[in-house]
Amino acid sequence: MLLSGDGVGPEVIDEARKTIEAIGEVTGIPFAFESAKIGGAAIDAYGVPIRDEDIEATRGCGGALLGAVGGPNWDKQPRELRPESGLLKLRHSLGLFANLRPVKVFDALADTTPVKPDVVRGVDLLIVRELTGGLYFGKPSEQWTTDEGRQAVDTMAYSEGEIRRIAELGYRLASGRRNKVTSVDKSNVLATSQLWRAVVDEVAAGYPDVATEHQLVDSCAMRLIANPASFDVLIMENTFGDILSDEASVLAGSLGMLPSASIGADGTFGVYEPIHGSAPDIAGKGIANPTGAILSAAMMLRVSFGLDAQADAIEAAVAQTLDAGARTADIAQGGVALSTEEFGDEIRRRLAAVVAA
Repeated sequence: MLLSGDGVGPEVIDEARKTIEAIGEVTGIPFAFESAKIGGAAIDAYGVPIRDEDIEATRGCGGALLGAVGGPNWDKQPRELRPESGLLKLRHSLGLFANLRPVKVFDALADTTPVKPDVVRGVDLLIVRELTGGLYFGKPSEQWTTDEGRQAVDTMAYSEGEIRRIAELGYRLASGRRNKVTSVDKSNVLATSQLWRAVVDEVAAGYPDVATEHQLVDSCAMRLIANPASFDVLIMENTFGDILSDEASVLAGSLGMLPSASIGADGTFGVYEPIHGSAPDIAGKGIANPTGAILSAAMMLRVSFGLDAQADAIEAAVAQTLDAGARTADIAQGGVALSTEEFGDEIRRRLAAVVAA
């Protein structure tokens, strides 16, 4: 399923689609695509940020590629009709409780990030963010007016089961990586974080080969910049994950570089999306970086379809393209910048050689 979204979403998702088609042609695997609207595009077409029938159609697919949603055209909509509500409804309806955000620094870009090259070189971490609980879903969440002025409340709520399932996933993933989990919380202040830490310790007992550390979210934010290579797998609740994963994106040089996957209990079906926003200021200009969308497509092939070789080939082609000096505007640092489509073409023309190697 292609859920292209708003702003630059359709541009980068189209490059991801073309890359899937290209690797399919090279390796003899045909792919079929369906399309549906989400976000502002769905509001304009149907009056809602996503239709129930499109959620069900997505459920029936092997996986979905999602573009960012939102933009100034819909900022004054009531909360339930904002583009972001379509994304939250999609995740909740499909039971996509975990967001996986890998942050891997390509060698070719180690000198282009705002952080010192010797700090970011070799960084390969995975943020596992709980996706369907916490502040974004807790009730009550509302505004009201009193004699003393306007007030508002949001509620952070977590159950033991919600914490346990995200922790179990994090430890399983760490077992296939470098056997280290950093659990991020604010247990010195928040009751939900105190429960979080207790449940994580219970889960950790079942993984004696995986090292566990607890880190307060504020100090974790500092350490992500000062010593990011010290992390392997980080697990955290929804709001912390939203913030820290965007912070971690600067390690890779640009928000446009990073993919993500939102997966459910079966560990296979997922919705895959670049972590950047809809960037309405550059929409239609052909200068968006499609790397995050293309790498999201590779994640989909690996996780949802079990096509490891095809995913590896796409990732290798991306690395080779960067090694050759190809850049989009966000990572060009004043040098020659390729358009969105030109950069995608550079990746795709390397696929056959990568597969044959």
